[in-house]
Amino acid sequence: MRFSPRGLVPLVIAFGVLLPGAHAGAAAPPDRAPQLVGPLPGTVPGDRLAERVEDTYPFFSTPVDLAAAGYVEQEFHLSGAADGYAVDGTRVATGVPYTTRVVVRRPAHARHFSGTTLVEWQNVTAGYDLDALWNAESVLRAGHAWVGVSAQRVGVDRLRGWSPARYGALDVTGGGRFTADELSYDVFTQAGRAALAGRARDGGPSGGTLLGGLRTRTLLAIGASQSAGRMTVLYDRVLPQQEPVFDGYAFVVGPAPTRVGAEPVFQVLSETDVTSPRRPADTDRFRRWEVAGGAHSGHEGQVYREPISERDLGGAPTYACDRPPFSRVPVHHVTAAAYEHLRRWVEHGTPPPAARPLEFEPDGVTRKRDALGLALGGIRLSQVAVPTALNTGDNSGETFCRLFGTHVPFDRATLDRLYPEHAGYVARVVSADVANVRAGHLLPADAKRNLRDALAGWSR
Repeated sequence: MRFSPRGLVPLVIAFGVLLPGAHAGAAAPPDRAPQLVGPLPGTVPGDRLAERVEDTYPFFSTPVDLAAAGYVEQEFHLSGAADGYAVDGTRVATGVPYTTRVVVRRPAHARHFSGTTLVEWQNVTAGYDLDALWNAESVLRAGHAWVGVSAQRVGVDRLRGWSPARYGALDVTGGGRFTADELSYDVFTQAGRAALAGRARDGGPSGGTLLGGLRTRTLLAIGASQSAGRMTVLYDRVLPQQEPVFDGYAFVVGPAPTRVGAEPVFQVLSETDVTSPRRPADTDRFRRWEVAGGAHSGHEGQVYREPISERDLGGAPTYACDRPPFSRVPVHHVTAAAYEHLRRWVEHGTPPPAARPLEFEPDGVTRKRDALGLALGGIRLSQVAVPTALNTGDNSGETFCRLFGTHVPFDRATLDRLYPEHAGYVARVVSADVANVRAGHLLPADAKRNLRDALAGWSR
């Protein structure tokens, strides 16, 4: 199918209804369901500034070999009419036209789909969309679908300039009338509803479009950092005014709601994010985990995004932090376990296990640390329980350094003192990970990954 230079003459898919001749940039009137355009053509490698959409490619398209895992990546435009809300939940507008983009990474065949769809509120703190919670290893092995939603003005504006042919028609501001992301909450929930087009309801039809016919059984909203903050506003103040869409919510390295709602809430925080011993109690609708040694933005994400930044932004950012940055504690392993518990919580009513909180000194400000400088308390993965380096959630320096944590490998004398024999070190890693798996804080597959790293990463 041929696309015009602006990508405005494709086939429009309106939740299972094919509507020929509609325009990608034209938002649906308030009395019609939101519309999906796509999947848009164009793949890496391509030219983001090409005049034809098919010669461009999706921004921050994943370099992971999805095809080898039986997955596909597709991109859509979602157009509709959204209500606008202030951060206090006041409705400030109704039926404002919008058009945004949605990225989907899903199994190519229904037989490989777990039935769980993760819908991520793309993070824009860096000034552009980041799929901060796309953890390819855990998503692919679980068979989940992942959906990334561009809900905020900063991300959409960057897309418009990055590839005018592909994204020039996008707008989440109502033509410049709502520039404080008033529409973002409704845009996000409408994207979530699009992912439900494949879920049979009350004997209704199945099928669907955004997920290529996959039937979503459990729909989870996920957001990290600033996105978690936006989702908190959604949950606390906007959701009570809307028909529920998501079955459960995961708030990662960011704030969490205070309202008690029907949908369960899971909060996962790195050491960076825990600044006080005052914390909400776990309930039958809320669970909070804190990860010792983990950073708000750690090593794994930096390594994943570096080649993408080189490709799409012309270079990866560099930082001059006061201490060596990027904790190696894999917070994403804990997040993967949290998603699995959240799924069971939704589907079976099984509450997740609790986790020990991080410890503070009597001043209520300073975190308690052991003789090696490692934080006490919290979920202690083997990288902290059996350390070969100082990993913390603290750092300072320019721009985002305070979010990166610290990683300082131990010297040989320290390693020799802690682990006279390599076999003893590996045995202790296994013991720590088995304990975390039994506690429900780590998935067995990630424990195996830790074992491989222990066997290969440090030896005599």
